[in-house]
Amino acid sequence: MTTSSSERGVSLGMPELPAPAYPDDVRTRLETDAREIIARYPDSRSALLPLLHLVQAEEGHVTRTGMRFCADVLGLTTAEVTAVATFYTMYRRRPSGDYQVGVCTNTLCAVMGGDAIFEELQEHLGVGNGETTGDGKVTLEHIECNAACDFAPVVMVNWEFFDNQTPASAKSLVDDLRAGRPVTPTRGARMCTFKETARVLAGFPDEREGAVESGGSAGPASLVGLKLAKGEASSARVVHPRGEAARTGAPHEPSPTEHLSSHDAPQDTSASDPAHPAGPTAEEGE
Repeated sequence: MTTSSSERGVSLGMPELPAPAYPDDVRTRLETDAREIIARYPDSRSALLPLLHLVQAEEGHVTRTGMRFCADVLGLTTAEVTAVATFYTMYRRRPSGDYQVGVCTNTLCAVMGGDAIFEELQEHLGVGNGETTGDGKVTLEHIECNAACDFAPVVMVNWEFFDNQTPASAKSLVDDLRAGRPVTPTRGARMCTFKETARVLAGFPDEREGAVESGGSAGPASLVGLKLAKGEASSARVVHPRGEAARTGAPHEPSPTEHLSSHDAPQDTSASDPAHPAGPTAEEGE
């Protein structure tokens, strides 16, 4: 039995027509914003990423019309714009909800409960990965590392953090979003819609009252490396080597040059022990 090209989703008909242009009033408004964005860069091509956020703020996703607009104002081909828009996952290629709910299912979040959260949200909302609820409020997706492992499992809504989640708290979160109740991230200002988020990412001021002052921060565990780099004392401890009995006495406060690891013992290197530089200690074959 053979399968026709139409059944396989392959079109052999006329090529796709050029994307329609924005209405004149919309294009005029977007051109004003685009000029402000482009002026920030010595090379106009560098403005493509924020311009894609700008057109995403207009329709909630990056449409063919939006990509045509970016190409026109930057003097690029639509193929060049499409290559960028399809590379980054922050740019949506199809209509989606007011709230992008992403559940981290990377290793640490997964074992801490991220997989369970994602499964229960799918059942609770009646949608699969990348799908949107019937009311257009929530798009659910599983995503890769959110760089917030010290608060695992983490859920993000429109790129804002909701830390230390459970299936129950995550379901309560999406219920509040769909009902229009005020929702405030663990770190940051109260929620805004995905379109509003996209405009901020395009580089325009967040005009919500108190939004800037409510900006979030990384957690203590995430900041250890930064403190060490600055020469600041850290409250973290060097964990005793594997197989060695736990040290007794007061907790050891490491110096900025000490190796911090929860798995391995500190090791001498050529940098830390000049008397024993790195390199083979015997001739090859001995």
